[in-house]
Amino acid sequence: MSKHTIRQFLSFAGVGAIGTTGHYITLIMLVQVVAVDPVYASTTGFVVGAIINYFLNYWYTFRSKKRHSEAMVKFFTVAILGAVINGTIMFLGTEFTNFNYLLVQIFSTGLVVFLTFFLNKLWTFTQQNPTP
Repeated sequence: MSKHTIRQFLSFAGVGAIGTTGHYITLIMLVQVVAVDPVYASTTGFVVGAIINYFLNYWYTFRSKKRHSEAMVKFFTVAILGAVINGTIMFLGTEFTNFNYLLVQIFSTGLVVFLTFFLNKLWTFTQQNPTP
């Protein structure tokens, strides 16, 4: 991996920490205060985190010049894929094991962050060079 990609990944991870904070606050509040099922609460939290992450990654991590109409559709396509993977892991990890829902969420977050970084770097925010 190039130094530029490593820097972008670290930025993506830092930005992701902010989005993840929104995700986890939503998850915990819905489970603990409203008594929502952890799978649904996690999915709702994932959406909150994805919105935060889109704007911060657009402006900061990838410094995109793409139109929002293109970048946002691609970003949320990747986010939906991540949400499906996250929801599946949460379902399997909470319904078929005795693991704490937060431990399952931490594992899921770690997996999804790598997948979404590379998809967003290579597809969502890639600038097409005009042909001469």
